[in-house]
Amino acid sequence: MLNEGKTIAEVARSACLTETTWYRWKNTSGGTKGPDIKRLKELEAENRRLRIMVADLTLDVAMLKEIASGNF
Repeated sequence: MLNEGKTIAEVARSACLTETTWYRWKNTSGGTKGPDIKRLKELEAENRRLRIMVADLTLDVAMLKEIASGNF
């Protein structure tokens, strides 16, 4: 789109973004290429799964401690 002569504002508007969001995105991931973005998304998904696992294990440990102490 930018190669077609459209301005940043026009491209952002067609993508349902504000111009500010466009520039913020560009500043945070401007140098990131396709494979890097894919790997980043994979790592974020893995991080999400691991956080859920830790939360579940923490609850299990808390329940076992409560059962072991006889306060149930």
